[in-house]
Parts: sequence; C-alpha cells; structure tokens
Amino acid sequence: MDSAGSSGFTRRGLLAAFAATAVVAAPTYANAFGFLKGAGDIRRIRMYSGRTGENLDLIYWIEGDYIPEALDEINHFMRDWRSDTVKKIDARTIDIAAASHRLLDVSEPYMLLSGYRSPATNAMLRSKSRGVARNSLHMAGQAADLRLRSRSVSQMYQAATACNAGGVGKYSRSNFVHMDCGPIRTWGR
Repeated sequence: MDSAGSSGFTRRGLLAAFAATAVVAAPTYANAFGFLKGAGDIRRIRMYSGRTGENLDLIYWIEGDYIPEALDEINHFMRDWRSDTVKKIDARTIDIAAASHRLLDVSEPYMLLSGYRSPATNAMLRSKSRGVARNSLHMAGQAADLRLRSRSVSQMYQAATACNAGGVGKYSRSNFVHMDCGPIRTWGR
C-alpha cells in the first residue's frame, strides 16, 4: 500500500501528520464557503456509521487538490451497506458536510445514516416511507443523511442552509439532516 522512500515518509503518514496538527477545514464550494476564507488550506471530514461500526477521519483536500486515495476511502465508507455496493460520492456533497460541520464548531463526528443507495435499496426504503424520493440523489452519490448528538436538527439545518450550496432537508422526527449537492432548495420540519 504505502511505500516509504529513503526518507521514511509515506503519503499516508504525511496525511496523518496533517490530520493530527490541523483542526480546521476550509471548504470553498460555490458560494457556500466565502466566510471561511483564510481558515486554512485543507478539508477534513469525520463520520462514523452505526450500521457498520466503521469510522472515518481524514483530510480529503489539500491546497486546492482533492486526494484521490481519500476520496476512495469516502466512497467505500458511504457505500450502500445493505448491498455492499460502492459508488463514487460527489465531492461537493462532502464539501457541504465539512463546511456545515465547521460552522457548528464541534469535534464530534457525524453519524452517517445514509450515503449512496442502490436503486434496489432506494425502492425498498420508498416502499416503507413517503419521505424517500423516487429519483433520490442518494442513488447518484450526491447526498448524505447525517446526525450529531451534540447539536439539534435545527442547528444542523441552519448550518447547512447557510452554506447556500445544495439541498437541505430537516427531518426532526427522525433526528437527521439531509445534505446534497443538487439545486439549492430546503424542506422539512
């Protein structure tokens, strides 16, 4: 996997060092992140999955470039756990989640409820709930349903809406916020 050159440094080791020393993420997707200018030249995402028991804490963007290996890890983490199907996650969705997380000023990782959904999984969920869209952006790898224990759904919704960068849905009864990189729109209670 990681190969150390004569210096003894690996790419993963370097990224881990950045993650250990860098506390801020500075997404700059569309209009969403003008308020974060000057906050640093990295983007970091932290999530865990109660379904799979997996954790994700990584820097996925440094100095204007996405890190392909980090995006691959995100794709795997956000897979459809029901079918173990992996799809490329649109990095703009991760940018929105990272910017919202930064606005909320929390160290707690997001709990990922749903990332990519295969068409079969989406159809199954749609048969059980009116809140699942037929053409959900989850099936395109462009959406995430997220929760934080330390912040209310309203606080998360306000932070994501402040990014002005995609769709934000508030699901108060189910205690999560939907974030996507589709057209700017909001919904929910």
